[in-house]
Amino acid sequence: MITLGVETSCDETSISVVANGCVLSNRVSSSVHLHSFYGGVIPEIASRYHTEYIYSVFAEALKEANIKASEVELVAVTNSPGLPGSLLVGIAFAKALCYSLEIPLIGINHVHAHIVSALIDENLRIEYKNVFPFLGVVVSGGHTSIYSCREYDSFELIGRTKDDAVGEAFDKVSKIMGLGYPGGPVIEKIALTYNGSDNIGFPKALLGADKSLDFSFSGIKTSVLYYWQKCGKTNKDIQEISYSFQEAVTDTIVAKVKRALKKTGFKVVAIGGGVINNRGLRNKLCELSSDMGVKIFLPENGFCMDNAGMIAVLGEILFKKGYCSDLNLKTLP
Repeated sequence: MITLGVETSCDETSISVVANGCVLSNRVSSSVHLHSFYGGVIPEIASRYHTEYIYSVFAEALKEANIKASEVELVAVTNSPGLPGSLLVGIAFAKALCYSLEIPLIGINHVHAHIVSALIDENLRIEYKNVFPFLGVVVSGGHTSIYSCREYDSFELIGRTKDDAVGEAFDKVSKIMGLGYPGGPVIEKIALTYNGSDNIGFPKALLGADKSLDFSFSGIKTSVLYYWQKCGKTNKDIQEISYSFQEAVTDTIVAKVKRALKKTGFKVVAIGGGVINNRGLRNKLCELSSDMGVKIFLPENGFCMDNAGMIAVLGEILFKKGYCSDLNLKTLP
């Protein structure tokens, strides 16, 4: 079957075509350049961008997949979570397409799809077998969560951030030092230039004896702010802060994944979200995989950020399991 994915949860407008678990196209147009001046995503700008560009992205996705709109048999659309105005554009587009072509619609949870994105291999195919049960982790600009995943329709939330998401913390620390938006890539780049041996030792929250699987990144952000206010603000200070902040954050994520693996007894982990692009984090997770003897799935670069490929893949899987949605996006098993 041919499934069309629609993703407009934040500032990326994305359309994808998937056929029987294989991604034929995954087009993404980002409005991040319009938000950089403000140091964060402006919801009104994002939703207007989706409205302006969604049809052209749709046309590009069909062309790349070499299909016609009339060949689409299912539309999968992100219906939560996300910015209300941005979601509205994608949902309206998906509904109109389904209504005009008289084909089924299915609403998809954006966070669950990020986990599934890690299972899309280098050949653009989804790994269906021998993965359950597994630990699902999302590290992105809006979410930092841990799930117990026992099937594609069974994601149990067992850990989440109590305040800032990890990507949001990167953005705010970057803003404190005047480095620009988005903060993740620029802080990683600067951290790689640090050749000192000192580590400032920023706090790693919720790693105490309570064995919590939750996260908290507001404290480290505040700690960076106080340190920045007192330091000399030299290039060396920026390098040291970037390195020390990144080390503290990535160490915390890895520690929580390790704790969750011990708690659940799972031997497989799938980790998705934009922050998984961070090479330091990827390296530490690979070391964890080797040390604990577990298999870790990490997404290919094109599937780390918000994209419709992961939406279409999960939508096709759930549809084949008997799920569908009405035009009010009420899921009907």
